Amino acid sequence: MSLVPYALARRVLFNLDPEVAHDITMAGLAASQGNPLKLAYCNSRVDDPVTIAGLKFPNRVGMAAGLDKNARCIDGLGAMGFGFVEVGTVTPLAQPGNPKPRMFRLPEANALINRLGFNNHGLDAFIANVQRSALRQSKNPSLLLGLNIGKNAATPIEKATDDYLVCLDGVYPHADYITVNISSPNTKNLRSLQSDEALDALLGAIAERREQLAQKHGQRKPVFLKIAPDLEADQVAVIAATLKRYGTDSSGKVNNAWGVIGTNTTLSREAVKGMPHCDEAGGLSGAPVLEKSNAVIGQLRAALGKDFPIIGVGGIMSAADAVSKIKAGADAVQIYTGLIYSGPQLVKDAAVAIKNLKK
Repeated sequence: MSLVPYALARRVLFNLDPEVAHDITMAGLAASQGNPLKLAYCNSRVDDPVTIAGLKFPNRVGMAAGLDKNARCIDGLGAMGFGFVEVGTVTPLAQPGNPKPRMFRLPEANALINRLGFNNHGLDAFIANVQRSALRQSKNPSLLLGLNIGKNAATPIEKATDDYLVCLDGVYPHADYITVNISSPNTKNLRSLQSDEALDALLGAIAERREQLAQKHGQRKPVFLKIAPDLEADQVAVIAATLKRYGTDSSGKVNNAWGVIGTNTTLSREAVKGMPHCDEAGGLSGAPVLEKSNAVIGQLRAALGKDFPIIGVGGIMSAADAVSKIKAGADAVQIYTGLIYSGPQLVKDAAVAIKNLKK
């Protein structure tokens, strides 16, 4: 159990600008993860192993991408009791992201709006940080690591595949799984890659390159596609059909090569109308996304069948919310905004609740 009550830390952090608070928190995690100071936030890991996409996850609760874009805090996040940690999104070249201010709290709704725009130090720095982590250096790693890849803002959308392939080449040897982020609302035209022809072309190119990398490194690693919550049912059906073509064999059996993460942040402001900052541009995360995300997960599960790997993320603010994701059809879940509002105890509470769900 963590030694510092999160309610106290939150009171201090929520008095700061959201991005300043984020930067201070990440700097603290980076500085403390290799020494006894991590006792301030560490949790024992709930033992609830599950095999997803051919990988053995220590439990079903993970850290979502976006919090640790530069892979500086892998060990610190892992110490909170997650079964898997996903870092990124990384782009081939370093980029500053969108102009500040670009992150806003909506405490009344247990929500955040961000328009960060894949701000990161670039692929080379990202890989160096991954390699330095104790997790990656361990011969018996205690949890799984996902590496999330994207495109540079300056890269034309018609050249987006080139950026994804550069990132795939770089992260492949260091990842347990790779996530392809085509659903951030903060990079112009990125979500257009979720459309039928564009998605098929992207997945085809990634599938071909992944087979080359699998031969080179002696292991085929699963690739997860991260999609948006703002999709109509017919759009979800198109994505599911495309994933099924690549992720199942001729008999319809899942090949564990592909998975899907549902969902990213939403552009909808329906649930936060009238609140301070509600009209800020960017992606809304937190409690208002729960139902939208769960609906997409349910549609994916119905279309993809019972064995296709699905990770659910969006709006998990409590253990009950995590359980709702599993009930909607997810195999595992990820937390982001809930960690900011509720602290590390949410990780353990969610893992326990999911474990008890199976009893």
